[in-house]
Amino acid sequence: MSLTTTFQIGSLRCHTLEAGLQRLDGGAMFGVVPKPLWEKRIPPDQRNRIPLAMRPMLVEHPDGLVLIDNGLGNKEDPKFHDIYGIENAGKVAGATLLEDSLKELGYSPADVKWMVDTHLHFDHAGGNTTRPSAEAPTRPAFPNATYVVQRGELEYARHTNERTRASYLPHNFDPVDAAGKWKLIEGDVEILPGIRSLVTPGHVPYHQAILVQSGGETACFLADLCPTVHHLPLPWIMGYDVEPLRTLESKRSLFGKAAAEGWWIVLEHDPTTVRGRVMNSEKGFVWGETVPA
Repeated sequence: MSLTTTFQIGSLRCHTLEAGLQRLDGGAMFGVVPKPLWEKRIPPDQRNRIPLAMRPMLVEHPDGLVLIDNGLGNKEDPKFHDIYGIENAGKVAGATLLEDSLKELGYSPADVKWMVDTHLHFDHAGGNTTRPSAEAPTRPAFPNATYVVQRGELEYARHTNERTRASYLPHNFDPVDAAGKWKLIEGDVEILPGIRSLVTPGHVPYHQAILVQSGGETACFLADLCPTVHHLPLPWIMGYDVEPLRTLESKRSLFGKAAAEGWWIVLEHDPTTVRGRVMNSEKGFVWGETVPA
């Protein structure tokens, strides 16, 4: 079974990469939506957890390979893996499934030139860093990459509280800082020609989606603004979101543009769907087309 899917946005060749599976509480994933509604769409296991992909995106860009998010990484212990139902081991001991995905395309972590983090939660930015062995120090996983994140997100990750600290693990971002590899951006900016940030607050205050645009086409990597196909309705918002009413407005704005302009929406966490397009209907936003994993 292939670990990658490939599609074209104008002149830019894009790939989604399988970085493993996690399992999170279904109630937390759907917030105020009653269980009888969401469990029909994604049945939970005996611990009330639902399967969620970890699916970064790679863009072959003239300025070098651009990786958007990177999954969990290899630093967490067996207890962590059990709590979150993690399956992300690669074929080689100590490696991850993300490395296998890159290898399937003929690349390695050393080939990545730009590492873009949508935000710094462990299931999105855990692969920022690596620990080759239990005795080795933690270091950046992409030795030749510049790491890009919103300045406000890095500050938010550094100043956690009781509500947020479980999601922000310093070993996922402090070694990047120590290596001097951050490029901090503020707001909606062009990161590289054809690759733009779009701040979409709600899940966390400085969460960003990433737009890939070329030849009149757009792919939008949503990250946690809309983790699965089932989160398309505006009020279907995760309980994990720290500002759910801002999530609602971020979704309304982004999906309005996506529907009007025919964007591809790339889904990071949906276990069975890689991407799709949205349409505006009398009943709200609906999927007009989807591509299976």
